[in-house]
Amino acid sequence: MRRAGEFEDLRPLLFSIAYRILGSVSEAEDAVQETWLRYEACPTRPDSAKAFLSAMVSGIAIDVLRSARVRREEYAGQWFPEPLLVDPYEDPERSAELADTVSMAALLLLERLSPLERAVFVLREVFGFSFGEVAAALGRSEAACRQLAVRARRHMDAGRSRFEADRREREELAGRFFDAFREGDVGRLRELLAPTCRWSATAAARPRYGVPASSAPETWPGCWPRSSRRSSGSAASWSRTR
Repeated sequence: MRRAGEFEDLRPLLFSIAYRILGSVSEAEDAVQETWLRYEACPTRPDSAKAFLSAMVSGIAIDVLRSARVRREEYAGQWFPEPLLVDPYEDPERSAELADTVSMAALLLLERLSPLERAVFVLREVFGFSFGEVAAALGRSEAACRQLAVRARRHMDAGRSRFEADRREREELAGRFFDAFREGDVGRLRELLAPTCRWSATAAARPRYGVPASSAPETWPGCWPRSSRRSSGSAASWSRTR
């Protein structure tokens, strides 16, 4: 019972690690469940349940991500991370931190990383593990983990905008956009979107017309994404082409 209690106390942390590595709620939940099964069957008690379980769930998530990468490359349409709809934390401060690091933008940036780079970045940058702890968790040397961290940071920085908009301005603009989007107000959307904006969606979110990712001004109103018809688990995004 004590082992089960320890695990439940750490479940939010383990899920958060797995979710950031995998970008999928269902895969993260499966990774956490597999972690519990292995922990339950472990014949000895670790000195630190947190370190032991963080290492275990990271390894499981990396293995899942490696196999998932193959499926995603064969996916019919653009693959997007699965949005997190349920907050695993009750603490408001941790919830705010979670929101900043599991936004769609952050998860899409993480998609630029290899499985090992992603795990190092998540453990080091998001959860503040020391390089010694990261190395122990991933079975790599500290020097190798430092190199992985440098590469991960370089890839992440390359994908970020040079100029960061004020958070309140971003939220206000996003609110105007989604109000117009829900109401189907093409005129208001044209005012908000750049001429080079494109609509992209997963296969599950694609409209029935079968139109691929399309240029905003001319063709996207004709393949309007109707939210009431989307399948669960579908995702979509707008991006600006250059």
